[in-house]
Amino acid sequence: MSEDEEDLYDESETSGLSDDLDTEEEDIYGDAVPAPAEAALENDFERLVKDIRTADDVSSVAVLQREWDFRVPDEDAFRDDLREASGIGKRKKRKRQRRTGPALSHQVRALIGQGNQAYVDNDLQEAMRMMQEVIRIEPRAISAWTVLAQCYEDKNEPQKALQLRIVAAHLRHDAEEWERLARQSRDLGYNQQALYCYSKLYSLDPTNADALWDRATLAKETNDLRIARHSLLTILKHFPHDTTVLTELRPILIELSDFVLCASLYEGALEHYQGLYPLGHALDPSLSRAAAPPMEFGLMEILVLADLHNTMNQYDRAIQTVRRGWRWLQGRATQKFWDVCEDDREYDPPPEEGGLTVQRHGDVQPGYYPLDVNARHRLAVSRIKMGDFEEGKMHATIVLSQDVLDYGALFVEIADAYFEREMYSEARPIYETLGAESATSSLYVLLQVATCRRMQGDLREASEVYQQVIEADPSNNDAKMKLAELYEIMDEPRKALELVYQVIDSRKRRPAQPEDINTDRTTPQPTASLFDEKFQTRQKGKAANKQGRLSLAELKVLEEEREKEVVTGYKRIEELWPMILGDHPDDQAEREWILEAEKLIEMFRETRNLFLTTKNFDFRGMFPKRRHQRRTDGADEDRMASRLELNVSISQERDKHIRKGRDDSLNTEKVDSFRGVSFENWLRVFMQYAFTLTKRGGHESAEEVLRHILLSNAYRSKETQVTIRLAIITCAISVGNYPVAVEQCRKLINSHQFNNEPFRILISSLSNGLRATDSFISSTLQKHLFRELRLSDAAVRTPELLKWNSSSRRYNLSSTKAGEDDDATKGGDVLDEEADDAGDADTSGDKRQPRLPTKNNPMPVAIYGQLCLAAKSYQSAIFYLLHAYDYCPEDPMICLCLAISSIGRAMQRQSDNRHHLIVQGMAFLSHYRRIRRQDGDHVLPEIEYNFGRAFHQLGLHSLAVTHYEKALQLVESRSDNDVSVAREAAYNLSLIYVTTDAVLLADNLYRKWLSV
Repeated sequence: MSEDEEDLYDESETSGLSDDLDTEEEDIYGDAVPAPAEAALENDFERLVKDIRTADDVSSVAVLQREWDFRVPDEDAFRDDLREASGIGKRKKRKRQRRTGPALSHQVRALIGQGNQAYVDNDLQEAMRMMQEVIRIEPRAISAWTVLAQCYEDKNEPQKALQLRIVAAHLRHDAEEWERLARQSRDLGYNQQALYCYSKLYSLDPTNADALWDRATLAKETNDLRIARHSLLTILKHFPHDTTVLTELRPILIELSDFVLCASLYEGALEHYQGLYPLGHALDPSLSRAAAPPMEFGLMEILVLADLHNTMNQYDRAIQTVRRGWRWLQGRATQKFWDVCEDDREYDPPPEEGGLTVQRHGDVQPGYYPLDVNARHRLAVSRIKMGDFEEGKMHATIVLSQDVLDYGALFVEIADAYFEREMYSEARPIYETLGAESATSSLYVLLQVATCRRMQGDLREASEVYQQVIEADPSNNDAKMKLAELYEIMDEPRKALELVYQVIDSRKRRPAQPEDINTDRTTPQPTASLFDEKFQTRQKGKAANKQGRLSLAELKVLEEEREKEVVTGYKRIEELWPMILGDHPDDQAEREWILEAEKLIEMFRETRNLFLTTKNFDFRGMFPKRRHQRRTDGADEDRMASRLELNVSISQERDKHIRKGRDDSLNTEKVDSFRGVSFENWLRVFMQYAFTLTKRGGHESAEEVLRHILLSNAYRSKETQVTIRLAIITCAISVGNYPVAVEQCRKLINSHQFNNEPFRILISSLSNGLRATDSFISSTLQKHLFRELRLSDAAVRTPELLKWNSSSRRYNLSSTKAGEDDDATKGGDVLDEEADDAGDADTSGDKRQPRLPTKNNPMPVAIYGQLCLAAKSYQSAIFYLLHAYDYCPEDPMICLCLAISSIGRAMQRQSDNRHHLIVQGMAFLSHYRRIRRQDGDHVLPEIEYNFGRAFHQLGLHSLAVTHYEKALQLVESRSDNDVSVAREAAYNLSLIYVTTDAVLLADNLYRKWLSV
């Protein structure tokens, strides 16, 4: 064989095929079928022809190895050509079909005939030479590829024949051929090549579930989780909610950290099977008269869904999944009244079983239904992590009563939940129980025992556990350092210094880890596969992540360039800033400022380090130092060794140096800037950009930017969160988008419980206008204010009913008395609370609980009364405003609102004590006048106007005219330009004049007060 022919099958030149694998879609269900396969193959072939014609050596077939993305025909067609050339045998009769490939020239057809004749004469070298010449002239000649493949197969070189058949398969539309090639590649161990064949098979036959399953299985074997995920999701599209597919897909999604998608798939499956069996069925089929229907979604799937919710810190959803799912499995799906109970009384253990019992309140009695130990374990973990320790302890006690050898994993998770909540006294005995058994003991458990003992102050016992760990694993440097810290605290510096020296020596003896362990893999070795099988196999962890990424040094250089760009852009912004402020900004400077600010803002928003999924940590820079890298650099060990040496030699300064060293090791540098600009200045840019965009008609974009930076780890403090929300409110008010203002005010109320300032912001945001009034009387705001009113009242009357929710950082009512809630607000209030508090958890790190109020607060009661007043529900308004009056009788606003409510109620047809209400309203109005006069003469027009408005509503026009005219006289006698309520008084007075035919007087009012 010639050297050119050998080059045709050189694998090192065919790695371009892997590009097709990387272009697959990764939607949830993948995969819309690709554009018609025929068009895609035509494009591939055009690319091949171009490469062949632009090659330097057009006579060399080695150029064909550059691109292998093509199709080819049936092997039967080749055999028919052989029969026709040799005259032996009969041509198979087939249905007439569309001719594949181009019309061949006479020259090409002659060469093909000569090649076929050479093959019949068993002159394989001549046949191969002729077919290679045909391919050079006309690459679309299907039979040439087929004959060439058959020649290599006859020469007992099946690998090269397989390569050529794969190339030929691109020239035809036969899914069965691709499936056959995939199986052959898999049998030969060419996994990447097989995956490629499966991808082409899917593009031709998207409904072939068996091929997709084989592709997913092979991808899992090669650890190509992306392709496995893609294939299984596609199968799930054809077979929705199939638990077998979900079981295979679950570990892949967990490995990829796609918990949201995994949970949504399991939730959809649960809803599906609950729809098929709405009543559920008992776990024991013998309890039912009829045979129970087969159910694929069982306890294991419910536990998986609960674990996913716990992993995503969605503890409430995990609890609901277990409670409702187990109830459905028990055939009690219709007992939905248990969902009203916030606790788990449905699954309380029977009293005769003993154990920890919880006293229940309310009308619903405990159900005492049996609950699987694994399901109860999920409830225990969820309750503990969400801060409901009473319920969590009840479930944990039942789980911990089981045999530790059978349920060791459950014991560990419960102990970890207590440990995470810093409940060391509860976690410690569980860890000690696990450590007492050889089957359940481990270094992790022992280290946790030592940590619990240390946190409880038992330093000597903790040091004994660390000694046991070091004896079991002398190379455990973490345990040595922690024991050294304990010795230092216990004033035993010599022992601590000895351990630190051991860690330092261990670090020095550790060989440097090369970045590439297998250096021989840097150069791909030629194989018979069209793919670089070793290199294309997906790798786990850091080895895979390093491929195709910039080094740390390159990233730092790139970051320095971007920092220079940001500093330069910010300087330009500061130069333009004075020109865009004021009443008459420079339009050109404003446009330039927006463009420069937009560049910086997009750069900020595109930085992933500023928008981490975990909001509990501040921004630590673009290249933060990892805490787990302490063992590699040895800085802590060296610092501790120096400190201990000093302690041994100079005992009189021991305490001073110990405190200094400990402070040095605990203090962390807080990053307060990003790319040379402080976060405070970044926030100024964001707000000015939002205000300018809103002024220029881009309110939606401005709101999007402000909402986005709310999620940044750089602005997780409560002060900056309030500032950003106030900016959103300002933009919303300026364009009249009052629902957004109400939404942000509600979030401020939630994050500042028992504080009146958010209520004042709400009222000032909805000061006037019909659209503002509509937002003020909306049902969602009404329910929210009513909930805050109940909490404020309960904090004073029954503080024992309030329970602190650590996740939302708020107090909530743990239980209520029967009949206490209004029926109209029971159902919707809970839903509204859940929707309102979603995502409102305080991430500022401030764990201090707000102080409970000790006196009744008139603010929420008065606002709720004003809301009822605006909605013209005067009777309810009187009720709540009278409560506010009891709390603060000297407030003029409350008195005025009571007067308006009383007169408004008196004017309604349902009123049965009309005269009493009018007198009551005038009494409150007089009380308002007495209190309001104390503020000075500048409020007198307001008082006169309110009296005139009251008489006007009652139809006493003569009295109303007197007060309106007096209000106008007071305003007119002022020396300043403040018209106060003059326009309102003039307009109402003109209405009276017009109704009494005093048109001239009304015209004078129009000209004097109501003309521009």
